[in-house]
Amino acid sequence: MGEEEGGHVDVGLFETKEARFRGVYKVFASTIFGAICLIWMYRVGNIPTVKSGKWAWISVMVSELCFGLYWIITQSVRWRILQQTPFKHTLSQRYDEENLPAVDIFVCTADPILEPPCMTINTVLSAMAYNYPANKLSVYLSDDGGSELTFYALLKASIFSKHWLPFCRRFNVEPMSPEAFFAAPNSSNNSTEYGQAWLSIKKLYEDMKNEIESAVARGRVPDNVRNQHKGFSEWNPKTTKQDHQPIVKIIIDGRDTNAVDEDRFQLPRVVYMAREKRPNYPHHFKAGAVNALIRVSSEISNAPFILNLDCDMYPNTANTIQEILCFFLDETKGHDIAYVQFPQSYNNITKNDHYANSYLVSSKFELAGICGYGAALFCGTGCFHRRESLSGAYLIDYKAKWDIKPKINDNRTINELNEASKALATCTYEEGTQWGKEKGLVYGIPVEDIATGLVISCRGWKSIYYNPERKAFVGIAPTTLDVACLQHMRWSEGMFQVFFSKYCPFIYGHGKIHFGVQMGYCNYLLWAPMSLPTLCYVFVSPICLLRGIPLFPQLSSIWVLPFAYAFLATYGFSLCEYLICGSTAKGWWNLQRIKFIHRTTSYLFGFIDTMKKQLGLSQTKFVITDKVVTKDVQKRYEQEVIEFGGSSIMLTILATVALLNLFGLLWGMKRIMMDLEFSSSQLMMQITLSSLVVMISLPVYEALFIRSDKGCIPSSVMLKSIVLASLACFLAPFIC
Repeated sequence: MGEEEGGHVDVGLFETKEARFRGVYKVFASTIFGAICLIWMYRVGNIPTVKSGKWAWISVMVSELCFGLYWIITQSVRWRILQQTPFKHTLSQRYDEENLPAVDIFVCTADPILEPPCMTINTVLSAMAYNYPANKLSVYLSDDGGSELTFYALLKASIFSKHWLPFCRRFNVEPMSPEAFFAAPNSSNNSTEYGQAWLSIKKLYEDMKNEIESAVARGRVPDNVRNQHKGFSEWNPKTTKQDHQPIVKIIIDGRDTNAVDEDRFQLPRVVYMAREKRPNYPHHFKAGAVNALIRVSSEISNAPFILNLDCDMYPNTANTIQEILCFFLDETKGHDIAYVQFPQSYNNITKNDHYANSYLVSSKFELAGICGYGAALFCGTGCFHRRESLSGAYLIDYKAKWDIKPKINDNRTINELNEASKALATCTYEEGTQWGKEKGLVYGIPVEDIATGLVISCRGWKSIYYNPERKAFVGIAPTTLDVACLQHMRWSEGMFQVFFSKYCPFIYGHGKIHFGVQMGYCNYLLWAPMSLPTLCYVFVSPICLLRGIPLFPQLSSIWVLPFAYAFLATYGFSLCEYLICGSTAKGWWNLQRIKFIHRTTSYLFGFIDTMKKQLGLSQTKFVITDKVVTKDVQKRYEQEVIEFGGSSIMLTILATVALLNLFGLLWGMKRIMMDLEFSSSQLMMQITLSSLVVMISLPVYEALFIRSDKGCIPSSVMLKSIVLASLACFLAPFIC
């Protein structure tokens, strides 16, 4: 709030509040830090002088040093948690529809098989159905697969939108995705008008969906449709995903007075784009697609604000744009804001979230904690950008002279706009320019969004993380362990590459952004290397149990207290955080299991791939996660049965770790039972550690030896893991 001349109080368009009880948490965290320091002192002061067990002790000591340092880094995101509240009613009082700014919405897809066109057009239809002036709204679909099937689906969706948008408007439909809307229980609206409209629109949707899916199954568009629309002439038998010319087609022209729905309301502009791809030219994956969209949209609509969406992340609330504009249009703080990031949410999370896909604590606390220092992580989807911030502008330059306006009274025909835009989507356009360096999303890193957000922050811009009560964007979470691990491997590899690149927050951000922001980024950038101390811990401890080599103090020793307190306080607080977020205790336990799985598999291979790239042994790759789910897989997912399946080296490592800790636990228990000295035994803490690993790995044992469905661990993996675990036991005397 601020006060103007004459005593008039100027109420801002949003307010910021700091989460309560942060002072209490700081005191609590300081006690854990004290325990960590005591653990380090114990390790350094008690290194074995004899050869047996010395290197095992040192390896565990280094692992605990890494755990402690990483814990310190993660505290930055819990020090000052901010919560944002926009005042959209105040916005509506100050801005009528004519004065609201235009918004361009980017929807990105890359493969019509892994990312079915029906899923993509549901996101497009949701974006078109925003409660926002249609003449200020443009939806761009980037098809990096260059598929006529996706183009066909968009044509069908544009026709269906003439019926869907009026239905959404009349009955205040949310979610605006037809698939999600019809999958949910029918509305409590029992009027005859609503019932008839619901049946009618559902039939239209099912007919459209069947036609699109039939075309995808055949692998080609029906000839009668191809002949009706000249846009299909862009495709020929030689057109492939990696070799095609630029295609830009305005499907619905927002300027056309005939582009109206069945209620005679204007439709938003809809544009299809497939940037040019040639085998001998780098295309820079999603970053290249978004940069092409930035240029093409600047030619057609040039809206001052841009919303980035993945094809599987559909808008869920009708008034989200108004809420976001409260941040950008605030008279006091709005001009400093480059982007507003929403959390990623999913509509298929099971009750106990057995794949830990909901990221509840990250969404509620960690990402909001980074925002406490004036920055937010750009996560690639569900993010509203000020166009200037994506065009390479520094905040100081923007305040001085930048004033980009949407195009007004552009008298060019659709064909002229299409042709002019194609020139901006060629694979040679960026040669000799700053695109991918100073302009647009940065190139050379798989997680281009994280690096781009950091670059924007270092240019002086502020950014906001906004987590509303009702999810603004909803997507589809992985339903198999294989896909979940692949996704996390890609994320961890990309983020670790950022840490090794010139965009390392401690180097690139030095003197430009708050130290807390630098640490906040590293909370995620260091996922991959944290696999090494975890693997060391879960390998060395059971091997030392087999040898009878102690790694921890006796239960009767006072030195056991810092170990016990650090463990119980950290995980006890973690459980409380998770329960506060509305989940269950079983959901928290599932989270610990999946964290363990990712650290011993996904993050390990993310680390290895990053090292190979740093040594010049491999190139950056971009892997699209499969969004297609079979009925059997879906059934097991709903029953919260982990879908292992396949035969990969990740599964072999996971099963080997589980078996090795089981062997170590059984042998350690045998030693304890023979000694009958539970309280004084130095092996009890190792037994406890292996017991926790065994408990976490119960689904692994079940998939190895009990289950017989297609989601179990294959016998080939079982045999390899048994051999490897047995070999580790046999070599234990030589290892320790």
